[in-house]
Amino acid sequence: MSDTLYLTIVYISYFLSTFILSFMINGLFLKFASTLGIRNPNESFIRWSSEAKPSLGGISFFLIFLISIASYPIFFEEHQVLFNKQLLGILASTTLAFVMGLSDDAYNTKPLLKFIVQVLCAIILISTGTYISIFSNIYVNYFLTVFWVVGLMNSINMLDNMDAITAIVSITIILNALLILYLNSDGRNIHIILLIGVLAALCGFLIFNWHPAKMFMGDTGSQFLGLFLAAIGIIYFWNTPDVHAKLIQSKQFFAAILAFAIPIIDTTIVFINRILKGKSPFIGGKDHTTHSLFFMGLTEKRIAILFAGICFVSMFFNFLIIKYIETWTYIDIALFSIYFLSLFWFLFVPTRKHGH
Repeated sequence: MSDTLYLTIVYISYFLSTFILSFMINGLFLKFASTLGIRNPNESFIRWSSEAKPSLGGISFFLIFLISIASYPIFFEEHQVLFNKQLLGILASTTLAFVMGLSDDAYNTKPLLKFIVQVLCAIILISTGTYISIFSNIYVNYFLTVFWVVGLMNSINMLDNMDAITAIVSITIILNALLILYLNSDGRNIHIILLIGVLAALCGFLIFNWHPAKMFMGDTGSQFLGLFLAAIGIIYFWNTPDVHAKLIQSKQFFAAILAFAIPIIDTTIVFINRILKGKSPFIGGKDHTTHSLFFMGLTEKRIAILFAGICFVSMFFNFLIIKYIETWTYIDIALFSIYFLSLFWFLFVPTRKHGH
């Protein structure tokens, strides 16, 4: 059997098996733990859904992530990879993010404590070799990494404000990273099985999270995903050269912001609007891009489909940047800036017209 055929069979089989596992885990949670993960309905927590539902989806993400790490030596008989410093750092930081999210779902953790834990997650990544490395000054790289990790953990958390949105956006980011790994012909990279495992977990969860959702991912899921996607973003969008082996600062910047366009734009818009209204940007509300689109007349399902479309268009542009644009010029910078700013404006305008 050729190596390509073997890898294809392994990854397809693994995706299908973990997808079924995710569906079963979430189905069991929904059946036997209908009150677990539901916050006190009397507390001041703002969510789009008016009905309290289990926030347990994130548990399946983390369980399948752990299974994926444990499964790699079974398929490839390369046990030494499990002692890789970078992998251990990702494992430690995602575990910390998961525990913090679990605590937040159960006890509504104080924002300052969450922020401290998020910074600690970033420090763990940096100390184990996962940090943005596009500038000559190492401390600038460290600062940007902390900002990226903390920002994304909060962005993914804030984006989880309507059925299916965060799951869909996370799925497209993972597909984007898998595309980069495919273009670089790195078929035995352990990150592939991690990405496929989390992808399958999200797909299995999405069945229960599609509108009308029966289950939410909770902070348990959004904090784990935020950290995991931030780490993947650093490795494959910020730090991985294109197929022409070129690593250009502005090119890597666009690769990152296009892959994460929706969470970046949504969080930025929310911050701008809340500051303009004299409100704290850290207090929840129904003023996200998703909510404004709903007030314009789009249904929850159509908003989810619209966001999926935006993500796939952005992924296509990212593919062009990485695969086909060998000579990176100011024209390319201008064109992709226009696309990103147009997308920002398209989502920003409804929030000004329908501010709530």
